[in-house]
Amino acid sequence: MHINRKFLTPLLILISVLVISNCSRKSQPTSPLTTATPNATEVMTAMFVTSWGSYGSGNGQFNGPNAVAADSSGNIYVDDSGNTRVQEFSSNGAYITQWGSTGSGNGQFNTPAWIAVNSSGNVYVADTGNTRIQEFSSNGAYITQWGSTGSGNGQYGGAGPIAIDSNGNVYMTDGGNYQIDEFSSSGAYITQWGGAGSGNGQFNEPLGIAVDSGGNVYVIDSNTAATRIEKFSSTGAYITQWEINFLGLYYVSNSGMIIGDTELCIDSGGNVYVVDIPYNSIHKFSSTGTFVTQWGSQGTGNGQFSMPCDIAVDSSGDVYVADTGNNRIEKFHP
Repeated sequence: MHINRKFLTPLLILISVLVISNCSRKSQPTSPLTTATPNATEVMTAMFVTSWGSYGSGNGQFNGPNAVAADSSGNIYVDDSGNTRVQEFSSNGAYITQWGSTGSGNGQFNTPAWIAVNSSGNVYVADTGNTRIQEFSSNGAYITQWGSTGSGNGQYGGAGPIAIDSNGNVYMTDGGNYQIDEFSSSGAYITQWGGAGSGNGQFNEPLGIAVDSGGNVYVIDSNTAATRIEKFSSTGAYITQWEINFLGLYYVSNSGMIIGDTELCIDSGGNVYVVDIPYNSIHKFSSTGTFVTQWGSQGTGNGQFSMPCDIAVDSSGDVYVADTGNNRIEKFHP
């Protein structure tokens, strides 16, 4: 398992060591990798709609909500990692159901870190600590699982973020093996691509992943020189890339370790939304990498964030952010 890809903020240790270690790395940020910072005049350019959640283990409460996904009906699924469960809500935050417990059996989790939903409503969870992906029905009934530690076909060096295309194929960033793995909806190995490096189609550390309506795959690649988004065809053919280093997504610790982390999602129009965790903001790009807008700042108010770890968009174009440090989900209309 690739365990050094997250940053543990001391100020949030009491929230959940387990969860925050999934969303970030282990050292306190000291100085930006670049001098660029978000434009203060563009902090809030999406309409805040609602939010829900608080710290706890009850229905609708969270202990470090680490990932969020939306199905075609508008229901929202949250990886409540600190409580080792998945919770389902309506689009406005009404609690529906939950499932999961700590362990390695069917339907149990050990550090569930990422979540995705296919067009049929089945839910896939990257069960990082158990080095596997598990599939469930929309109401949490266990269906199947696959994965093991290794570098062979269908094995992982570290189970990372997952995304699903319109055909139901599952894509996962395998940080330990510096590659993208593609599987069928039932877990049959299809292909992989990548390799360690900074060239076109290579990865230094593949992080967030998303698939657009045309089947193109977008991957955030962390690099000390230039953090970038790489775009591929569904079979892994390199298409293009653009740098996002100027966003301040990554910091350098006193030891020189790059810290910070990010996820992304794509709406029906092909627009790309990127989570900028250290600056507590969301950035929107066109499908070709042109900057469109941004919003967010640090805090606990409406539209503010404390270490946002994931983002999702529904079929209506509304955006949902897992505001991990504030133990809530926020909904926006861009």
